[in-house]
Amino acid sequence: MAPEGAPALVLAVPGVPSAATRGLAEEVVSIARSELPGLNARIGYLDGDDAEFPSLRSVLAHAAEERTARYEQAVAAGVEGLREPDGPVAVVVPLLAGPDNALLRQIRQSVNDSRVAAELTDVLGPHPLLAEALHVRLSEAGLARADRARLFTVATAADGIVLASVGGEEAVQAAGITGMLLAARLAVPVMAAALDQEGSISSVAEQLRSSGSQQLALAPYLVGPEIDATLLAAAAEEVGCSMAEPLGAYPAIGKLALAKYTTALGIAPQQAQGTPVR
Repeated sequence: MAPEGAPALVLAVPGVPSAATRGLAEEVVSIARSELPGLNARIGYLDGDDAEFPSLRSVLAHAAEERTARYEQAVAAGVEGLREPDGPVAVVVPLLAGPDNALLRQIRQSVNDSRVAAELTDVLGPHPLLAEALHVRLSEAGLARADRARLFTVATAADGIVLASVGGEEAVQAAGITGMLLAARLAVPVMAAALDQEGSISSVAEQLRSSGSQQLALAPYLVGPEIDATLLAAAAEEVGCSMAEPLGAYPAIGKLALAKYTTALGIAPQQAQGTPVR
């Protein structure tokens, strides 16, 4: 159970807001709430319009106003032993699998502009749970076996994985860590590449092919909203391979968002552990 008066968890959602993005973000928040009942969780859009899609800045300001109002109501009601609220109003968790400095600067600027005491956490990865999520997305697309222990084959299973990230070289390095975990799960080579660096995807695909991989698959190391989906499809077409879906609202995303929140506050730490795919 979330402690009484705990700061809000504010999910910072990048990209162009849409109904699909909102549905994804709401599902991630729902997963976090199911793990920690009583959690005050909200969604702020980096490029929000404050009407249909509230901006991160306005969500933080509203959370601060609500906390002040609750305190004033308690004072007016004569509640004894009250202490004026201190500490962060909110913990902001970026909805990003890996580091993207341009988006993180935007998030930090929104937090600063809100003039609200808020703590900004790291991105969700790298983490074993993300390797699990990537494995599941590949198996859903028929590009990997769901379970290594079962002795059946998938005719379209890939023998080399291009792990597609955004955020330049730092993002590629971070994706590579999760990629090693994925390679161990699939027993096939996995190499990370940057969608936002010219020639990165095709260069990595060529390396995999030159080392013996014949049937490649593109696995997006992305939640989804942070990039235009057409860029993913274009990258897969460029290197002539099939593609899995982005991570989306896979349960691990909600669990990792909550783990960032609880770790930042030092409360009821969540044990976000990888679990075998069945």
